[in-house]
Amino acid sequence: MKIVSLITAILVSAALYFLVFERDRLMQFAQDTPLAQEATDVAAMAEPDAAEIPATDSDSGVVRVVALASEARVIESAVILRGRTEAARQVTVASETSGQVVSEPMRKGAFVNTGDALCQLDPGTREANLAEARARLTEAQGRVPEAEAALAEANARVREAEINVNAARQLSEGGFASETRLVSAEATSEAAQAGIQRANSSLASAQAGIEAAAAAVASAEREIERLLITAPFAGLLETDTAELGTLMQPGSPCATIIQLDPIKLVGFVPEANVDKVELGAMAQARLTTGAEATGRVTFLSRSADDVTRTFRVEIEVENGDRAIRDGQTVEVAISADGRTAHLIPQSALTLDGEGRLGVRTVSSENTVVFMPVTMLRDTAEGVWVTDLPDTVNIITVGQEFVVDGVAVSATYNEAEG
Repeated sequence: MKIVSLITAILVSAALYFLVFERDRLMQFAQDTPLAQEATDVAAMAEPDAAEIPATDSDSGVVRVVALASEARVIESAVILRGRTEAARQVTVASETSGQVVSEPMRKGAFVNTGDALCQLDPGTREANLAEARARLTEAQGRVPEAEAALAEANARVREAEINVNAARQLSEGGFASETRLVSAEATSEAAQAGIQRANSSLASAQAGIEAAAAAVASAEREIERLLITAPFAGLLETDTAELGTLMQPGSPCATIIQLDPIKLVGFVPEANVDKVELGAMAQARLTTGAEATGRVTFLSRSADDVTRTFRVEIEVENGDRAIRDGQTVEVAISADGRTAHLIPQSALTLDGEGRLGVRTVSSENTVVFMPVTMLRDTAEGVWVTDLPDTVNIITVGQEFVVDGVAVSATYNEAEG
């Protein structure tokens, strides 16, 4: 065992000697062997494709790249939002009077039409109150002819008193009647005038009695109408109606109804895109279930949310089969004015030294120029970008190996139609 260890130590020492002190001679010997030549050939076969790493002309120092000759096209733009669905209307129908429910309840999920009965209350003594109010109205109406007759009688007495006064005054002036008779006739006329005032007051009181009685009748009739609680619009019951025997008070809920046709899609537009949305614009929506719907913008808020600085937008969508439910998440694309853009491969996008997203282009002098872009849409064919000239040569292969000002020799590909 000691001999083996000794031999191993000698071999290791010899190897270290050649690696440290005779390294150059050892490398020269290794390069001259057939095995080294074979390794060189394998390495050459494993070199990357020239299309992936740009070649450089040794004489001129120009870098060869592949570029796309692109022309801008007008595409239909859209504002993309995420939002939710909302019922067009939702209301909790409540009682306006007190009473016990005497109708069988309707279960949630049932569809009701406008005017359908939801809750019926016990009338109690309301019918008797209505009959009493109508009797008082009839009685008040009967007082009016009496008051009118009294007024007519008072007017006749006034006319008679005026004739007597005129006759007494003429006789007194001719010396055929005493002054006392004239005074008596004038007193009778004043009494007749007072009778007219009393008759007018009695007539006004009778008319006021009619109005009060009519108001009492209307109040009793309205109270009876409140016993039947009906649906204000067609929709679905979101809750059961009040149970049979429930004692209702003013404000007690009878049922909750929601209207789902049409339904609203609600989203919030950022400040940067609010000017792109217009009332009446078409909108395409996709729910998380995969269902799609089409509608129009019916509302755009003029006031931004204090926290998010976004603007509420509402789209109205037909929902006759009520397949879209209230509160679902939805993605909405609102049509906007068309914009000119370029369709380029996503791999052509790069970042400059300041972290701006853009592309490297070939200028008319065959040098590299970085141009920032704005992404509009990502598709299966590539990405649509804007903020570029109408005609531009975009480097699609080799853009990561060149910088602004570098001379290039470009091989061009035409953009797909």
